[in-house]
Amino acid sequence: MADEQASLLTVERPEEGCVLLTLQRPQAFNALSFALRRQLARTLQELGADGRTRVVVLTGAGRAFCAGVDLRELAGAENLSEMAVGGAADDPVHAVLAFPGPVIAAVNGPAVTGGLELAIACDIVIASERATFADTHARVGVLPSWGLSQRLPRLIGRGRALEMSLSGNFVDARQAQAWGLVNRTVGHDELLPAALRLASDMLSTAPGMLAQYKRLIDDGLATTLQEGLVIEARRAREWAASVDRSALSAQAAAVKERGRGANPRGEG
Repeated sequence: MADEQASLLTVERPEEGCVLLTLQRPQAFNALSFALRRQLARTLQELGADGRTRVVVLTGAGRAFCAGVDLRELAGAENLSEMAVGGAADDPVHAVLAFPGPVIAAVNGPAVTGGLELAIACDIVIASERATFADTHARVGVLPSWGLSQRLPRLIGRGRALEMSLSGNFVDARQAQAWGLVNRTVGHDELLPAALRLASDMLSTAPGMLAQYKRLIDDGLATTLQEGLVIEARRAREWAASVDRSALSAQAAAVKERGRGANPRGEG
């Protein structure tokens, strides 16, 4: 049983500070069985607390990113409410949102319903040219419980969210990019390299900045612009009072050197 459970999700460390999580139910288009949901949530909780993992990249094995909740398992459940909604221990979307650092979704194929919820819970979404996105809650006859009805319209606008959710129609990767559902679209073979390069770029930032900056942006977005500016000013003062000036000078020098590499003539 332990081997079967372990096979549902692979955990790799392509470089120090970065973890690549791959959903491993390709025969079921990575549908989120109860066991996979629980394992993904628990793994993200452990990574968030381990002190080593600063960035997570999430993708799916095979042809799909994630087909959503396992409908066969859901239909056969004795307690439908528990299976459909569950709690924090088996809510992978909650676990993604709770991870302190950035989570990058590398969407390699269809991201459907619960899979769409999982993708847009991530901080950054990079899509393969083969990726597609759909919300089929209304077609199946269930209401979302992981935040899709609230996050999707805030991400792409009410009209576009209604078009997706009330029709169940698929949106391809380029349309998803045009709507702001994904950050960018890349060739299929370039998907993981692009996601891991971005993770590596993030890891080159100053220690502690990834979690602090992500929290600053999210806390500000949860309130008004005016209150967000107050939050920013307060945290900037707290940072200034605690900063190590020698470390700051070293980091500034590193940034300058990196800029020279991107701009060989030293212009700008």
